[in-house]
Amino acid sequence: MAALAADAGAGQSAYDKSCKACHGTDGSPNAAIAKMLKADIPDLKSAEVQALKDDDLKKIVTDGKGKMKPVKTVSADALDNVIAYVRSLKK
Repeated sequence: MAALAADAGAGQSAYDKSCKACHGTDGSPNAAIAKMLKADIPDLKSAEVQALKDDDLKKIVTDGKGKMKPVKTVSADALDNVIAYVRSLKK
């Protein structure tokens, strides 16, 4: 059985709830949050982030990376949609 295509529109809704505070509406890092956390927040539109495999992006969301904690509010079902939305931000 073929998997259904991920829905970037549905992904945006989950992104807005769980990711936007740090990664901004358009994937640009929130400078105030980055400064407060003393962390480099990657621009999700950047070539470096966009070059990552979907599985790598999913692992970062589910397991965290560096100072980014795992994002428990993105369900496994919503994860593919969030990745599709991040892909739609590409520069």
